[in-house]
Amino acid sequence: MPGNGKRYTEAAKSIDETTLYDPREAIRLVKQGAKAKFDETIEAAIRLGIDPKQADQQVRGTVALPAGTGKKVRVLVFAKGEKVKEAEAAGADYVGADEYIEKINGGWLDFDVAVATPDMMGTVGRLGRVLGPRGLMPNPKAGTVTFDLAKAVKEIKAGKIEYRTEKAGILHVPIGKASFTEEQLLANFTALMEAVMRAKPASAKGQYLRSITLSSTMGPGAKVDPAKAEALTKVAT
Repeated sequence: MPGNGKRYTEAAKSIDETTLYDPREAIRLVKQGAKAKFDETIEAAIRLGIDPKQADQQVRGTVALPAGTGKKVRVLVFAKGEKVKEAEAAGADYVGADEYIEKINGGWLDFDVAVATPDMMGTVGRLGRVLGPRGLMPNPKAGTVTFDLAKAVKEIKAGKIEYRTEKAGILHVPIGKASFTEEQLLANFTALMEAVMRAKPASAKGQYLRSITLSSTMGPGAKVDPAKAEALTKVAT
């Protein structure tokens, strides 16, 4: 396997792999190590003390990032009648019904989030095999199956994102861009941690926050002290 590039190696010198950093310090180090020519995404990888094989221990939900995601989110809305105008007025990028179902079946996937009115789900449900594996299927728990399209679209555009554990019980969630200030990234990270703590399954045993790592798209990761990350939520609430 090829080794890491000079830029990565240089950035990694400032991060001790054995140290559990305070969230603010971890953010500072990760921002400092984001040296790519594009605006790198800062992501949190959170390993939870859950059994992902158990249905009652799935951790999934949504969180509104106070500083947004730094990304232009393309929203597709499945709707008919008057709801089409509502979605368009709220800023949806694509709005329609059968024509978009046909496009998706034909391989079109140029959107980031799909929203649908409840009466459309009987038809949209047929796209489950295509949208499900990509995390694009509208879901009531994520607030993307609703008649209040104006609220849903505006929240998504403002920075509301969905998170859910993968098979290994790990959450991978973007908390902003390297161009964000430390305060903006800390605010987004705090909001994420509050959401994750609220979503703790009642049946989960032992330590819930096993490990947390912050990293940029092309840079090295900094490990965060889980206890200090949890303390952020206690201070904020």
